[in-house]
Amino acid sequence: MNTDHPVIRLRPKTDSRRIRRGFPWVYDNELVTDRRTKALAPGTIARLEDSERRALGTVAVNPNSKIFARLLDRDAEATIDRAWLDARIETALDLRTRLYNAPFYRLIHAEADGLPGVVIDRFGDALVVQPNAAWADVLFDDLADALIEICSAKTIVKNASGRARSLEGLGEGVSVTHGALDGPVPVPMNGATYMADLTGGQKTGLFFDQRPNHAFVARLAKGARVLDVFSHVGGFALAALAAGAKEALAVDGSQPALDLAQAGADAMGVAERFRTRKSDAFAALTALGEDAATFEVVVCDPPAFAPNKGALDAGLRAYEKVARLAAPLVAPGGTLTLCSCSHAADLTQFRSACLRGIGRAGRQAQLLRTGFAGPDHPMHTSLAESGYLKALTFRLLP
Repeated sequence: MNTDHPVIRLRPKTDSRRIRRGFPWVYDNELVTDRRTKALAPGTIARLEDSERRALGTVAVNPNSKIFARLLDRDAEATIDRAWLDARIETALDLRTRLYNAPFYRLIHAEADGLPGVVIDRFGDALVVQPNAAWADVLFDDLADALIEICSAKTIVKNASGRARSLEGLGEGVSVTHGALDGPVPVPMNGATYMADLTGGQKTGLFFDQRPNHAFVARLAKGARVLDVFSHVGGFALAALAAGAKEALAVDGSQPALDLAQAGADAMGVAERFRTRKSDAFAALTALGEDAATFEVVVCDPPAFAPNKGALDAGLRAYEKVARLAAPLVAPGGTLTLCSCSHAADLTQFRSACLRGIGRAGRQAQLLRTGFAGPDHPMHTSLAESGYLKALTFRLLP
């Protein structure tokens, strides 16, 4: 037994089979949480045992979180050190370099890549690290050093912000911990150029997960008028323009995001075919409908309307409303792509909400494609939350 690690145990009658089969979390109500256990510092590495004292693995604990323990290694004798981090990062990097010919991708997708709570996006020689679990905060310096050595990174940004960290009881802030940045980073993807703000943008600065969905919609956009609502930095619009769209309108509530989208269009040489509109998305959809505007390609990619089960009903109503307002804007025979990044709303629920909205708008639809996140966002097979993204492309009939 690794005597350096404290031991935490499951409560009697707690079924350990789920953990043995790969589920990576242990909740606070599943553990014997005595005074000693509750006193463990957030980020402590511990040995997890079942109620019969049989080893289940090595975990990182956080008494301040409902997810009290996150499984790091199924080997209860594992040493979580720089060498261990190196091995996990090298395995993740090997997959990405096989998938992509340029260093722009999600390098680490949390539990699915064996680094629970850690998200790392790569932008050339700059990497943005989201340490959304306490253990990653504790080992951040080792993690950064490993990235610099293995990925030849020159810049590391620590993005310690967002809902996940607040749920863990962790502090917030964004800082460049290694190297420097002199402005947004240009990112080539699907023939387009995106400008990613690594310190002031949403999440890590760009949503790599939509890459395959951008590409599919772009195939439909040659010669088309395109509407991209909740556009962020122009994800669908710029890919469509790169594929030969006649024109594209990007709608978002964030002027800084639209400014980055415009900078991307300028860098691509397509500014004359690109327009932006700062507006609440629902207000913009309503106004465009009142103006009887139509587009051959319409995309709506909102933020998570259902970030948890408690918000599910309201979130599904919001997705239905988006579909209802967007469907009339689609020219006969055109396409409507509706997206959800809400893990609480499963594919069936989301698709049903979209179809209700399309039906309420008086339109009939064919479902052309069901898309998900790209392969640099692998799904942990025991954790449904890691397969959050859904993208449905419908063709609306004349």
